[in-house]
Amino acid sequence: MSRSEVETGSGEASYYDPASNLGRALSSFLRDSELVGHLAQALAYASKRGRVSYDEIEGIIRSNPEDVLLLGNEWRLLLPMKTVKSAAWEDRLLLPRPGEVYEVPNIVRYLVENASRTGLWNPRHAIASLFREMGEPDWQRMPELVKGLERQAKDGRITATQIKKVRGELGLGDRVNTLIAELKGSGVMSPKLGLLTEASRAWSPIYELNPSLF
Repeated sequence: MSRSEVETGSGEASYYDPASNLGRALSSFLRDSELVGHLAQALAYASKRGRVSYDEIEGIIRSNPEDVLLLGNEWRLLLPMKTVKSAAWEDRLLLPRPGEVYEVPNIVRYLVENASRTGLWNPRHAIASLFREMGEPDWQRMPELVKGLERQAKDGRITATQIKKVRGELGLGDRVNTLIAELKGSGVMSPKLGLLTEASRAWSPIYELNPSLF
């Protein structure tokens, strides 16, 4: 993995290793050091392109990518492009084999970019940065809103009604449909289409929050 040159405050060149910094950041919530190192290498490569193939990961880590892909999918860091029905995370078909392609959710790209520089996994910074880039007028409050969703969620799941409640408590107006679309597009959450019975009981759609943010 190549090292990147940056400027220090003194004007002298210094260097950082994206995979090393990223590995340190991922180790704050992941425990298998060897696997984390391989995942860091894959994410450092994939986040710059938005996606990565099985063959590319195999070439980067020089070993079987299966465990890396399983871990990345579990934490919604790397998602299979192939789906069973919809683009919802639960419908993604994880096939760790040559020829398959996997994508990095938008919010994860921001997490990885910052972590590669700082060695810190900083969801608050990533959320604010992404929503500012998306043109969200309340982007500065979005980290607070996402934290509120976490408090309301049960087993990582949240309803549209709860999202509306959190937004109301923060005084962020009633653009609920727009907000839900932004949260899905950003990779903060994804529909849980398989929970239709539970959704009908709740009279509200249900969404899965991205665990890597919490």
